[in-house]
Amino acid sequence: MAQPRLDNSQNEAVESAVGKSRKLAARVPRLILEARRIAATVIHGLHGRRRAGTGENFWQYRHFMNGEPAHNVDWRRSARDDNLYVREREWESSHTVWIWIDRSASMDFSSHLTEWSKLDRALVVAFALAEVLVQGGERVGIPGLMRPTANRNVIETMAQVIVHDTAEQPSLPPNFAPAPFSEVILLSDLWSPISDFRAIVSQLATNGARGHVVQIVDPAEEALPYNGRIEFVESESGASITAGRAEKWRTDYQGIVANHRAALRDASEKSGWSFTVHRTDRGPTELLFAVHARMDAGVHTIFNAPSGQSAGQPA
Repeated sequence: MAQPRLDNSQNEAVESAVGKSRKLAARVPRLILEARRIAATVIHGLHGRRRAGTGENFWQYRHFMNGEPAHNVDWRRSARDDNLYVREREWESSHTVWIWIDRSASMDFSSHLTEWSKLDRALVVAFALAEVLVQGGERVGIPGLMRPTANRNVIETMAQVIVHDTAEQPSLPPNFAPAPFSEVILLSDLWSPISDFRAIVSQLATNGARGHVVQIVDPAEEALPYNGRIEFVESESGASITAGRAEKWRTDYQGIVANHRAALRDASEKSGWSFTVHRTDRGPTELLFAVHARMDAGVHTIFNAPSGQSAGQPA
C-alpha cells in the first residue's frame, strides 16, 4: 500500500529525531559504563530499602506502643530489661518506581563550565538508580515507554527503548496513573511553565504515589557567566534574544531563576514530594545517594510514622 507523503516540516522532524537517536546511541555505551560504576559504589554503601510489614524475615525490635494488642509483645526479648518490645518483620513485596528522563532539546545543553550535558547526566543517574533498585528487589518502569520490570539487565532494557524512541520528546511526563505507594522520579531541567509542572505533579500524586523531583541544571544556567554582546537562542522554540551587555542582565536573571525554583519547590512540597537541585559540575554519585536517601525516608514515613506525620523535605 502506498505510504502517505510527508510535507517538508514532517520530513525535517523525522530526520531530526532519527539524527538525535543516532547521536545518543553513540554515547550510550559510555553512559552505561559510568552508570554501572556509580551503581556499584552506591550499592556498596547502602543497606537496602527495608521496612516493616508482612514477611518471614526478622527486621528489627521496636518499643511496644500503648493501645497495641498484647500478643504483639515479644516476651523473650522484653524479659532482658524493663521495656516491652515488638518483633517486626521485613516487608517483602516489591513495588514500582517510575523514572522519567526529560529528553527534550533543552537537555542537550552543556556550557564550558562542565563536561556533561544535562541529558547525559540524567541518563547516567537514571540507569544507575534503576540498577540499585532492581538489585534491591524493586521494579522500574519509564512512563509511556517501558513497563515496570525487575530484570537484572534493566540498564540495557532502558537504553534500548530510549535509543529507539524517535517520538517527539516532551519536557514533562505524560499523564498516567501510578498505583498507590509506587514512586515517581522526575529528572529534568524543569524550565517548563510552572503551571504545567504544577498540574502534572498534582495529577501524579492524586492516587497517593510518592514522588521525587530533581532539577538538573548546567552551572551557566544559574550564574549567567557571560559578558558583552551575546545572542541567546531557545533550544526548543528557536526564539532568540540579543543582550548588548549580558553582564547587566545577571542580577535580574538570577532573581527570575530563584523565583522559578521556589515555585517548583512549593508545588512539589504541596503534593508531598521531595525537591532536589543538581548541577552538572557536581558528581553523579552525590545525586544518586541523595535521591536514594529521599526514597528511603519516604518508605519509612509511609510504613513507620504515626498517622499524619510526613517526611521532612530536603533543603
